[in-house]
Amino acid sequence: MTDADTETPNPERTPYAIVGGEAVVRKLVDTFYDQMDEDPDFFGIRKLHPPSLATSREKLYMFLTGWLGGPPLYTAEFGHPRLRARHLPFAIGEAERDQWMTCMTQAMEVVGIPPEMRTQLEASFANTADWMRNKDG
Repeated sequence: MTDADTETPNPERTPYAIVGGEAVVRKLVDTFYDQMDEDPDFFGIRKLHPPSLATSREKLYMFLTGWLGGPPLYTAEFGHPRLRARHLPFAIGEAERDQWMTCMTQAMEVVGIPPEMRTQLEASFANTADWMRNKDG
């Protein structure tokens, strides 16, 4: 057994804490959805959402908060995220995946996510975004 095996989690070293906690996660989500709503390059993913993005914003904020190591807001209210199952009704291919990734990458840059954390998050987001695909092309 190594020291790492017995080390207790440190909430100050979670991605949630590193990016800046609640305020920054909220700003990230708002920037992401503002870009999606305003930039025609993201029309493919925007059309998969309802006219009002309020519920989508809140759910993504809650999910990302827990996913980044903050309070488990999403699971406390809705249970396990079941991301792929919840997204199966929407046709998600390479174009939608790439639009989502570009939108999130730009949002992370705009809000000033630290470069090392941004690189780590981009890799995790890319894996998840690719896993969400449910159609060819």
